[in-house]
Amino acid sequence: MEKKVYSVDGKELRTINLDDTVFGLPVNEDVIYYAINNELANKRVGTACTKGRAEVHGSNAKPYKQKGTGNARRGDKKSPLVRGGGVVFGPKPRDFSFALPKKVKRLAMKSILSLKAQTDRLTIVEDFTVASGKTKDLVKILSNFGKDERTVIVLKDDDAKIKQAGRNIPTVSFLSFNRLRAHDLFYGKKIVMLETAAKNLGDFYKAEKGAE
Repeated sequence: MEKKVYSVDGKELRTINLDDTVFGLPVNEDVIYYAINNELANKRVGTACTKGRAEVHGSNAKPYKQKGTGNARRGDKKSPLVRGGGVVFGPKPRDFSFALPKKVKRLAMKSILSLKAQTDRLTIVEDFTVASGKTKDLVKILSNFGKDERTVIVLKDDDAKIKQAGRNIPTVSFLSFNRLRAHDLFYGKKIVMLETAAKNLGDFYKAEKGAE
């Protein structure tokens, strides 16, 4: 697949051949769903906790005798029917995370990248950084590639300066080419990928496949 490479000013520079095994696959919606669901589940804290009837503080004695009072039958104060009593089937701390096969994760990432490339939401930009670390400089660059929308910048390495420039922009997130997240990629309206990151992605997935 051929894609145009743009300068930071938004001008076309050249074309680049993207690896079809990463950017030219049929979109598999099922694995995308599984990958996103897995990421969201793994982020859940799972600390919600309620006390059952056996755990709340209170007496085990009946408030009044069973018969002869004219009242309904009543157990102890810890009954779920009484205010302050135990909770029936309430949540307990649990681990929501689950493992997803590596092949499924890898296919999900490649499906999302293929989807973005096929729908023209993927823009390849020459390698750049924001040496000043200032937000206004990054905003100026991003303004050449579309309006203010949810943007994901895929970096070739862990560039601290460009991340510093973008941390005050709520619509911008950063990913390294070797640490992609399905949720961010899928819901990003615009994917701005550095040229070297695009080249490295093909080698990265080939290396992973060879290691199996």
